[in-house]
Amino acid sequence: MGRSTPWLPSGDIMLPIVLDVGALRIVLVGEGEAGLKRLELLDAAGAANVEVYSGALEGALARRAGTRLKGTRPSSEALEAAGLVLIAGLDEAGSEALAAAARKAGRLVNTEDRKPLCDFHIPSTVRRGDLLLTVSTGGQSPGLARRLRRYLEGLFGPEWSGRLKELAERREVWRAEGLDLSEVGRRSEAYIEEEGWLP
Repeated sequence: MGRSTPWLPSGDIMLPIVLDVGALRIVLVGEGEAGLKRLELLDAAGAANVEVYSGALEGALARRAGTRLKGTRPSSEALEAAGLVLIAGLDEAGSEALAAAARKAGRLVNTEDRKPLCDFHIPSTVRRGDLLLTVSTGGQSPGLARRLRRYLEGLFGPEWSGRLKELAERREVWRAEGLDLSEVGRRSEAYIEEEGWLP
């Protein structure tokens, strides 16, 4: 998380995970386009319990937030109740103060484009239904992550959503037949080869 630990080498130690945000309570504190992009990202991921805090009471961010817009800044109680806290579009002083308050409440924080204030990084993503491809540079180069994401978008088009469903259905049939996981994996790889989905 960007903090040194005596038994680990110095530098960032990252563990890639994929969070189910369907029931996770998320606090987003955002302003302008940066805040709007974070909210769009949360909506695309299916986050159902998002509280938005912003000084913008009108405009694109306010319209998208709708009834989720709870005020200008979260209270300490709101931070304590959150699972994740996302900060975007604030000035440096505001970001630092809010990140410190969220960490004091024991919450994981992501502050856009301010690596020292982040406990986790949000990767660049390509979504094709339930297929999720991610690219992370550990916050070192968002530009490179975006460029790689665009490259992956060209390789994995919308048809991959259907391909994943097709493969999942076959997997269910193989499991119902009593095949073990290693055989299901072998058949999955063979099917992908037969269909020519990957080079």
